Amino acid sequence: MDERTQLIERELDALYQVSQVLNRPSGLKAKLEGILEILQERADMRSGMLALREQESDALEVCCVLRSDGVETRKPVRYEPGEGLMGTILDAGCTIVVERIADEPRFLGRLGLYDPALPFIGSPIRVGEDELVGVLAAQPVDSKLLGTRARFLEMVANLIAQSVGLLRSMEQKQLDLAAERDQLKQSLRRNYGFDNIVGRTPAMLRVFELVRQVAKWNTTVLIRGESGTGKEAIANAIHYNSACAGGPFVKLNCAALPDNLLESELFGHEKGAFSGAISQRKGRFELANQGTIFLDEIGETSPTFQAKLLRIIQEGEFDRVGGSQTLKVQVRVIAATNRNLEEEVEAGRFREDLYYRLNVMPIFMPALRERLEDIPELAQFLLTRISQQQGGRPLEIKESGIRLLMRHDWPGNVRELENTLERAAIMSPDGVIDREIIAMTGLEDEISVAGPSGQKPEFNLDGMDEREQVIAALEQTGWVQAKAARLLNMTPRQIAYRVRILNIKMKRI
Repeated sequence: MDERTQLIERELDALYQVSQVLNRPSGLKAKLEGILEILQERADMRSGMLALREQESDALEVCCVLRSDGVETRKPVRYEPGEGLMGTILDAGCTIVVERIADEPRFLGRLGLYDPALPFIGSPIRVGEDELVGVLAAQPVDSKLLGTRARFLEMVANLIAQSVGLLRSMEQKQLDLAAERDQLKQSLRRNYGFDNIVGRTPAMLRVFELVRQVAKWNTTVLIRGESGTGKEAIANAIHYNSACAGGPFVKLNCAALPDNLLESELFGHEKGAFSGAISQRKGRFELANQGTIFLDEIGETSPTFQAKLLRIIQEGEFDRVGGSQTLKVQVRVIAATNRNLEEEVEAGRFREDLYYRLNVMPIFMPALRERLEDIPELAQFLLTRISQQQGGRPLEIKESGIRLLMRHDWPGNVRELENTLERAAIMSPDGVIDREIIAMTGLEDEISVAGPSGQKPEFNLDGMDEREQVIAALEQTGWVQAKAARLLNMTPRQIAYRVRILNIKMKRI
């Protein structure tokens, strides 16, 4: 067998070993070090060196070298574009063969690595057709068959390029996923943070302050208030402004399920725990580990289920349905209810010990009728959201429409207001919502001159607009706002607001 054939066989064996190294589930640095060892041990190519191009500066940075005696050096070395022999290889984009390093003026010798009497081969590492990502270099032990040696090093560089290309593609996907995650987090904070809760009345300002304070700690929170007041929005704001905002936020309406399903939903179940349990399932508490769980309508649960709920809130422990293993979780609990829990406890329908566990930090949501001054800003906010749902259609509400909205008692609170505005937007052909459009939603029938309670006033308001009605009531009651408010079935705050926005000059009698 001649010398060339022997060399080719050794190179084929080395190429196989390189491919094995590149298929290992290890990091890029470990793979590159393994390749340099193979070049030295199997292919008689010493002083292997790998340099990768920095994407920001285009400079070459030496990431891996191996001396002929097997001792790795980690001396940091960089080559600017076109600098020295390494920079020339990257710029030229082709393999360069030097028969004797001592005779090459472009060789800088920064690494103190190479034997000046031996040859040198450097091959570019190319991803695809155009992207040059680095240089692979080594010294053959002699100057024989340098053309064959150069082609072998090019093949190794091509194998490395595939691995580098795959790695960079994975890194880019990871960066894209991280950017998407950060964007989603910002979107969640924007959509569910304080900016998503509208209100400037003293009652709402107190709510905001409580939310800011409680968000700093892992305290259990009980949000109380009528249906439709925005309790879930407050729970969102607490979670996304807390230290566990990066964790999961899991929600469950406790009134939507019977006890047996509620237990499985919250605590999970083992395979075969009951008919239909064909596999193990994690419950909401387990899914919410290191995050927050929001239990809406907590007052609708039975005392039997409340006992099981008390354990996990108190100890952080629970068992899956049908399971024997006790699991532990770290979850912040936010509960909400529209019931009077004190009365429920007194009646024996709600466990007193659970009540005290939940009521660590109560937040009371005011009814919309108690903060009618927020309706103009709320209406604008809700219309913006409705506009997005309708494909970005421009929507505008006139002052006459706002005044009509402010005369309603809003038993359904903010949810009812949003539904009314959505109906109005649908009924408005040009997106302009005025008194007539609001009336078309059926709201005017509910707020006739008899008022929301249905009580008839003692004087005739037929044919009067709103300003005239308020003035008439004030005149009849001696310009006492509280009495005029009762006459019109309003609260004192409501009539005071109307006096201001309708520019009514109060008389002193």
